[in-house]
Amino acid sequence: MAENTPTINTNAPAPQGVGGEGFFATKLSDLIGMARSYSLWPLPFATSCCGIEFMATMGPNYDLARFGGERMSFSPRQADVILVCGTISKKLGPILKEVYSQMAEPKWVIAVGACACSGGIFDTYSVLQGIDKVIPVDVYVPGCPPRPEQILEGFMQVQALAQGESLRRRDLPEYQHLLENYDIK
Repeated sequence: MAENTPTINTNAPAPQGVGGEGFFATKLSDLIGMARSYSLWPLPFATSCCGIEFMATMGPNYDLARFGGERMSFSPRQADVILVCGTISKKLGPILKEVYSQMAEPKWVIAVGACACSGGIFDTYSVLQGIDKVIPVDVYVPGCPPRPEQILEGFMQVQALAQGESLRRRDLPEYQHLLENYDIK
């Protein structure tokens, strides 16, 4: 009876990238990008009311930790993403640039609020009309002040950048040119 029983193949075809049972192959850059994007250490650079909204983003109602921003870093050498929240005076511009240059690669910048994005309502001699005058900005979060949901969206956009970026971002000619334009070494 066992001789006439047909054999039934219950194995589904293996997906593309399978190298053996239980193993799935991927590119190292994709794996590092995924790990990088969910373990970003934010550095808050808050000067005014947008900083209060960022504090709400860290609170239990919005909880930036759910998105991988668990550890606030108040040292630029240990931070991955700097969130510039609020008005930046022209006197503070060089300090912001120095903090940015002390951050290790890879690093990203989020301009939070109308003042950090474009100077906001303060079109005066003493206020920097956008932090992109002194450092390169990756994500702009508009608003006066922006809601915590907007800040979370900006953080998620940085995560998407981190996932899709080259491992050697600083070595790219476009990035070198960008840093030269900002006089950052």
